[in-house]
Amino acid sequence: MAGSVHVVGAGVAGLVAALRLARAGQAVTLHEASPEAGGRCRALPDGTDNGTHALTGANRTALGFLREIGAADGWVEPEPGALPVFDLADGSARRVALAPLGWLGAAARPAGMSLGALWALSTGRGSVAQALHAHPMFLRGFVEPLTVAALNTPVEEASAPLLRRVLARLLAPGAARVLVARKGLGPDLIAPALAALRLAGVPLRFGARLRGIVVNSSRVVALEIGAHRVALGPGDAAVLALPAWEAARIIPGLAVPAAHAPILNIHYARVGAGPVRFFGLLGGLAQWVLVRPSGVSVTVSAADAAIGEEAEALGARVWPELRRAALGLGLAGDWPDAPPAFRVVKERRATPRHGVVGNPVPLRMPFANLALAGDWTWPGLPATIEAAVLSGRAAAAALA
Repeated sequence: MAGSVHVVGAGVAGLVAALRLARAGQAVTLHEASPEAGGRCRALPDGTDNGTHALTGANRTALGFLREIGAADGWVEPEPGALPVFDLADGSARRVALAPLGWLGAAARPAGMSLGALWALSTGRGSVAQALHAHPMFLRGFVEPLTVAALNTPVEEASAPLLRRVLARLLAPGAARVLVARKGLGPDLIAPALAALRLAGVPLRFGARLRGIVVNSSRVVALEIGAHRVALGPGDAAVLALPAWEAARIIPGLAVPAAHAPILNIHYARVGAGPVRFFGLLGGLAQWVLVRPSGVSVTVSAADAAIGEEAEALGARVWPELRRAALGLGLAGDWPDAPPAFRVVKERRATPRHGVVGNPVPLRMPFANLALAGDWTWPGLPATIEAAVLSGRAAAAALA
């Protein structure tokens, strides 16, 4: 392809596609409707993350992208070996390994694990709850937290086969390591990606929303971006790295997921010394907690029941749960009774719902010179950073 490429959407998938095309020698322009890059992985104006994200060693493509942009050193493994988990129901604390080899010792073995439970997880059909109905302790203490984290879908509707594909990726050596951004997604992912794009000569145009495309036969001949019409010549192409509903607006009839699930994030402005920590919560509203010296971030995945609550009530409700767990796990620093200042971020359409029926997968190239990217376009994985990076690479390869 000898012409220019316009990448629309500066989320992770768009950043990946733009960088790969630019480093392959293409003339690339990146367009983004909002004032900031990063999509769901962006940093907010006050420096906190839009959401709390973690990678595992199984996310090899995402980790490869971090190395490509020189950002790998910004990601750390806060809990080597096993993850601390605090159960609010009885005040118990334990460490749980994600990798099966870690289960050889009873100390890091999930509660309720048995050969029958593993067999049910390995062979069950339907929803996760249906597959593990005979093993409620294993479901509650291990499978459910992983399900909502990976699939962002309640276990009553989440696909057991899809969860199994995710868990199978953790079996390789080193695949179960959990990595988090030391400072945040902005400084440790998005900023390095933007710096790499600048070095590659890619101009970024913010505040440029794609209003529509002009199609002639099987080719896109123009993009209507903001108040302008950008003509695409015979050798030009485009990548649409947009949310599913935006892609469906641009391309009527496109196969996209119909239902989405919310994620709720609460960022507490707690400043304290100590290393980065990451732990799980059972029996409360939140499931995962990330503690940095600059603050504490709490994630509530599959947050259907809580997304409509007022921000003040949510922050006041979660802090006592978080504080009790932090004290129970012996985390360093002060954990006062009253919650510190906090910010609540609600993502009402964070990811597609990953139910038993499954989501449609669109063609990578619905037109001869237009490729789609986005975590929702990658088959066989839930909508994650890994899927976003894979889709961005696939879109660039399709045009090349």
